Amino acid sequence: MNDWNQQRLNAGRAELAERIAQGQPDEGQLEVRPGLFLNRISSPHHAVHGVLEPSCCIVAQGSKEVVLGDESFVYDAAHYLIATMGVPASARIVHASADAPYLSMRFLLDPAMVTSVTLESGLAHQQGEGAGAKAVDVSALNVDMLDAALRLVRAAESAEEYRVMAPLILRELIYRLLTGTQAMRLNQLARFGGQDHRMVRAVKLLSDHCTEPLRVETVAQQLGMSVSGFHAHFKAATNMSPVQFQKQLRLQEAQRLMLSEDYDAGQAAYHVGYEDQSHFSRDYKRQYGEPPARDIARLRETVAAGAAV
Repeated sequence: MNDWNQQRLNAGRAELAERIAQGQPDEGQLEVRPGLFLNRISSPHHAVHGVLEPSCCIVAQGSKEVVLGDESFVYDAAHYLIATMGVPASARIVHASADAPYLSMRFLLDPAMVTSVTLESGLAHQQGEGAGAKAVDVSALNVDMLDAALRLVRAAESAEEYRVMAPLILRELIYRLLTGTQAMRLNQLARFGGQDHRMVRAVKLLSDHCTEPLRVETVAQQLGMSVSGFHAHFKAATNMSPVQFQKQLRLQEAQRLMLSEDYDAGQAAYHVGYEDQSHFSRDYKRQYGEPPARDIARLRETVAAGAAV
């Protein structure tokens, strides 16, 4: 990289950090405009579990780790993260402080827009490419993509400007992704982002019915696949087996029920489909590091401490 591009990158990151800090002065994530989120976190924290949306995240300051299955993805101001499928994952802030908080922006990837840009640009890959791509990856951030991301955040400061300019800037960002190292994943989202793609259908089936007994043979049959083929393609896309995927969704929902709706562990376990509470407690501790009651108490203390700041 030449000195001029490096100077542009440094200046762009500094301005992006300043605008994110102004747009989100409080702790946490804020959807400042439809499909655009700004995030500020002032200290490292324990892993938070949730479901990733098809989106792209660009960091202006600090760093973050996302874990999908048994694979870790760390990204910072020099890298961006892309997700092309709604998969359960955990995330934690690695570097952040009160003086230099973690600051990032995230924009949703609309499969229809991705498909449109892919076709109009002539960058569609041959059939079959992208089908084995994981749902998450990290790449180096270049100056053109940073510049477009910065213009999107600038436009968000005016509702009228965002309404007019955001579709154009988002199309440019998608084009930048298509011409970079994430072309396969963008093709995956473009070609397979609708309900006809078997892995997207599989993720939706398992997500919509995560509290019901999982019969892999039935799901594979619904998708028109062999059981072994379904397992292989699902693991390639999500880095998890169907059973692991369902378990993570169940445990996330159980945690939400206990934290937000005051369910006890037994009620939460039953609600998400566990028949044996001891089995649920073992799975929960393996996932979150502590038994249900202790983990929920810790989370409530964290929330209370944050509210007091």
